[in-house]
Amino acid sequence: MAAWVGKKYKMEKSEGFDDYMKALGVGMVLRKLGNSISPTVELVKEGDEYTFNTTSTFKNTTIKFKLGEEFEEETVDGRKVKSVCTLEGDNKLVHEQKGEKPTTIIREFTATDLTATMTAGNAKCVRYYKAV
Repeated sequence: MAAWVGKKYKMEKSEGFDDYMKALGVGMVLRKLGNSISPTVELVKEGDEYTFNTTSTFKNTTIKFKLGEEFEEETVDGRKVKSVCTLEGDNKLVHEQKGEKPTTIIREFTATDLTATMTAGNAKCVRYYKAV
């Protein structure tokens, strides 16, 4: 199993998140709140099922999935989407969300860092995390 599975990562820096949330139609109040928090994330694997936990002072979310299988998801901002996660190589989790406003989240893990690149339309956001 990869060294990053089961590790927690805390966000340290975010670039372009406001524009990303605008592209998704998120209102100003929720955008201000979203820009003020630093979530902690953790990816856990049990058998062939993954659980991705996000915790913050605003909201905690959990998604469970099997690689390559579509699942229903409610995003932090309340959108209902159909998602598929795949693993590229041994450290890149690609998360495709299909709905009214499709998004792609690419999470690249190392033992010490996580970089999440999120795109919606022409908006791109990069969030940097450190292992805790």
